[in-house]
Amino acid sequence: MTHVVVVGAGMAGLRSAEALRKNGFSDHLTLVGEEIHLPYNRPPLSKEVLADEVDHSKVAFPLRAALGEVEWVLGTRATGLDLDTRSVTLHDGTTMAFDGLVIATGLRPRRLPIDDPVPSRESGRHILRTLDDAAALRDELVPGAHVVVLGAGFIGCEVAATSNKLGCDVTCVAIDEFPMVRPLGPVIGSEMRRRHEAHGVEFRLGTGVTGFAANGRVHGVELSTGEVLAADVVVEAISSHCNTEWLADSGLDVADGVLADTWLRACRPGGAAVDGVHVVGDLARFVNPIFDHVPRRVEHWNIPTETGKRAGASLAAYLRGDGYESVDTPFAPMPAFWSDQYDLRIQSYGMLGLADSDGVRLLEGDISDEFVMGYFRDDVLVGVVGLGMLPQTNAYRSRIGAALEATG
Repeated sequence: MTHVVVVGAGMAGLRSAEALRKNGFSDHLTLVGEEIHLPYNRPPLSKEVLADEVDHSKVAFPLRAALGEVEWVLGTRATGLDLDTRSVTLHDGTTMAFDGLVIATGLRPRRLPIDDPVPSRESGRHILRTLDDAAALRDELVPGAHVVVLGAGFIGCEVAATSNKLGCDVTCVAIDEFPMVRPLGPVIGSEMRRRHEAHGVEFRLGTGVTGFAANGRVHGVELSTGEVLAADVVVEAISSHCNTEWLADSGLDVADGVLADTWLRACRPGGAAVDGVHVVGDLARFVNPIFDHVPRRVEHWNIPTETGKRAGASLAAYLRGDGYESVDTPFAPMPAFWSDQYDLRIQSYGMLGLADSDGVRLLEGDISDEFVMGYFRDDVLVGVVGLGMLPQTNAYRSRIGAALEATG
């Protein structure tokens, strides 16, 4: 019997499994997950789930009947991949042979390289990636608590907004000059700072963290400016690491995530694809012809679904002997994400980071109210962000990269 192993039991892994079944794969299917939970939706963790009682049932993905019989191996992680023997090694030393493999191990939050106190929930140093992380953090977000959020990206700002709404005293610390400046740029970043401050959130921007004041548990954050911020709770939201350590000796290109071809086959350095081995989600570094021919990882909410569908269809075709070329539609997903902060909805499509430094233009609305902002590279629209104005923002989606597609 043919055996497919999916390593990673999050959204990308689940969508890959669903696509395998949809495309005719009916044999043995195993999903391996480091968490004890069945697949669930992560974006609400910093918003709705953190603001309310945390419960797996509120964020769990439905397991549809079409998924069929699946072997779930949860609470375990992969530690190695051998492409010669076509096997995955688990942390208890057991091996799992496969005919097809999907790599879906995603990302994990980066910690500050400071050892005192030990980075843990018990010491008051939190991260937010899993349901258990959210539950532990939620218990500490009581009215009047001094919450210091390290990092002013989307996760950091969402946690700041949620903590503020729960009655906490919130300060955001980041080395950047504006919140969310890397994805959104300084214009929107400056406006979002103004809106956060109007709700009472304070910022310490352009500064780093040199240490913590602690006695087993953190009670202060020491900044590079010399200031010490009172802290009952610290949330480290500074960036992420790719979970590719288990692939270090596999022979795959893991320089930044895992290099993949248009069928999302994992590739070796130099670009040679490995049949039957696929990569999905935040780890997949692939070319998107909507924009150009440079392979990139894309950490947007729809990419796990899009890559899962593509990998599942491609792997199913390979296993039934039809060949990859039978999946002949181009893989060109439109990256999309949203962020809810207070009563604000930020919606984006495209690749904002590809825009020229002077390529950010107001398309509609008023920057101090609701608006749509366009991001251009060589006068070609490569991304759009709307704050409010959702119908207008959605209308620009089909225009992104249109000139590039027309010229090939």
